[in-house]
Amino acid sequence: MAKVTVRYWAAAKAAAGIGEESYDAATLAEALAAVRERHPGELTRVLLRCSFLIDGDPVGTRGHETVRLADGGTVEVLPPFAGG
Repeated sequence: MAKVTVRYWAAAKAAAGIGEESYDAATLAEALAAVRERHPGELTRVLLRCSFLIDGDPVGTRGHETVRLADGGTVEVLPPFAGG
């Protein structure tokens, strides 16, 4: 199990009420399940529209259960941004 930092941006940060936090998870799917458990409500809805970067690399359309996380890694939660 890896310890990762989850960083929230824009609407995800507002919904979480925090900019970043740590989780223990082996895959992106596990990390997101932990996020939903800790932050039920608006953040769960925001996550449905988000894209994700793992250590700077886009997840794209890969299944979240197939995306392995490295110890000390970072998950960036990126909601859609306007105007870019």
